[in-house]
Amino acid sequence: MAVAPVTYGASERPPRGDYSRARSDYTCEQDWDTYTAAEHALYARLFQRQLRQLPGQACDEFVHALGPMDIGRAIPRFEDISDALRRSTRWEIVAVPGLIPEHAFFSLLAGRRFPVTVWLRRPEEFDYIVEPDVFHDLFGHVPLLFNPVFADYMQAFGVGGLKAEGLHALEYLARLYWYTVEFGLISTPGGLRAYGAGILSSAGETVYSLTSHKPQRLSFSLERVLRTPYKIDDYQDSYFVIDSFAQLFDATAPDFTPIYQRVGSAPELPINGRLPGERLYAPNAPVAAVPSTS
Repeated sequence: MAVAPVTYGASERPPRGDYSRARSDYTCEQDWDTYTAAEHALYARLFQRQLRQLPGQACDEFVHALGPMDIGRAIPRFEDISDALRRSTRWEIVAVPGLIPEHAFFSLLAGRRFPVTVWLRRPEEFDYIVEPDVFHDLFGHVPLLFNPVFADYMQAFGVGGLKAEGLHALEYLARLYWYTVEFGLISTPGGLRAYGAGILSSAGETVYSLTSHKPQRLSFSLERVLRTPYKIDDYQDSYFVIDSFAQLFDATAPDFTPIYQRVGSAPELPINGRLPGERLYAPNAPVAAVPSTS
């Protein structure tokens, strides 16, 4: 099955995954019984490694959702998580072979269905993977779908994406997704915390995004984000910081049509550039490492 180029963090090479299994909407069966004992063990190791990164680094909403999900001992069954999500925020997760075209992705989000990749990375990809796998999607994305405000934001993003297709504005929506859903930071009374899935599913970038003096951390501005490209093959040069999920939802609720027009007539901004008067957040103090028990 031919797959259109995917904007969200994909490379130009063909995506991994068995697309012969996919239905017309790109969903498929999880086929949980086909996972091997080695894959379940690898998933559990990934989960425990990332769990140790969370104290003082992940936002409270993310941490609180992990307990009810119970996703750490083995690759979970998607239907079990969907049952809990439906009760909480009327979302569900659906299996997909891998990266999917933009229209299918937006359509699923607009229907409060989050696509989760079925395959798991190989052991040699333990620390870094180019494409999202089942661990990235489940650990990084799904917990915040239990938060009502963020859950509504994700549905609104899907609806906006379907509209953006007709406005030739998908590149701008990709930047918004990248700098919020994948690599977003949030300001809290205790300091900066991560909520983006790309950060929270990566041990290295969790620490880097919050404590390194190399990247800049800028106050979230919708049009600023839409004008800022990103890179997919290294840690980010810039992160954008929200004050709350309500701020994120309110900023992205209006009709984007005039915003696209303004952004389209303005030049792109450098990935590591700063505008006059922009608020710059200082990095957190390093968090003491939690000893491994594995």
